[in-house]
Amino acid sequence: MKHIILGAGGSIGTVLAKELIANNEKVKLVSRKGNNFPPAESVIADLNNFEHVKNVVDENSTVYLVAGLKYDIKVWEEHWMKIMQNTVEACKSKNAKLIFFDNVYALGKVNGKMTEDSPINPCSKKGEVRAKLFEYLQSEMKSKNLNIIIARAADFYGPYAVASSIPNILVIDKLIKNKKPQWFVNANVKHSYTFTEDCGKALYLLSKDEKAFNQVWHLPTTSPALTGKEFIDIAAKKAGSSAKYFILSKWMIKLYGFIDNNIKEIHEMLYQNEFDYVFDSTKFEKYFSFKPASYEKGLERTIEFYRQSLK
Repeated sequence: MKHIILGAGGSIGTVLAKELIANNEKVKLVSRKGNNFPPAESVIADLNNFEHVKNVVDENSTVYLVAGLKYDIKVWEEHWMKIMQNTVEACKSKNAKLIFFDNVYALGKVNGKMTEDSPINPCSKKGEVRAKLFEYLQSEMKSKNLNIIIARAADFYGPYAVASSIPNILVIDKLIKNKKPQWFVNANVKHSYTFTEDCGKALYLLSKDEKAFNQVWHLPTTSPALTGKEFIDIAAKKAGSSAKYFILSKWMIKLYGFIDNNIKEIHEMLYQNEFDYVFDSTKFEKYFSFKPASYEKGLERTIEFYRQSLK
């Protein structure tokens, strides 16, 4: 069986590829620019093009959709459903299985822990896009047209997420450069973060278990969740730096958004930083007897990764 990674150029695609290769699996990396990651096969394709997607999916393979689109609601509304439909139809045509790496935007504001049974209740435009993807995949599961896993993660941190992880950007990158860490809105509410390398391990475990398909799984994430202050304290200790930090308030982020579209796009998601954001992965941890990396271990590994990258 071959493992096909769609969107292989990003952080999750990278850690997944490393995990698959470490387990001597046959891997095909699919991205817009290509990858140099021997012994994996590398293919260039546009996921918006159905023929491209169909051609890169092999018979009886396992396909992982881990693509990360530009963080822009217009791009999401225009491209996400098309990419998902292309992937689903390509998998059907080749009798392939699909694992979709999802986030929790579709759940919106959750009172208490986010579980696999939390209702779909988006409170943002990006959440509405993710909700439509979820509902589409759920309909395919119910019709038994395709074996699917929806694998959700909380916001993530860790190796290879240099440009795609908020805590990497606001905290770890700043500490490595001897700058003051930053945090969004409130550093005293709890917030769960999933370690990237745990994502790679967990996706591989899911792919090898036939009973895991046609379910939603929350990927292993350390509990209890930390406050922003606690996260910064651990990161600063591991980096040997000061734990003094700076809060970016909602009005500051809104103001910056007038000159930086990436910041503008973050504003609607700040509810995740105003209230506790607690992600529960008990189902996965019990089923696979898996213990996620502690924040201490994960941050130590991430800082080590950054320092190695600077050499």
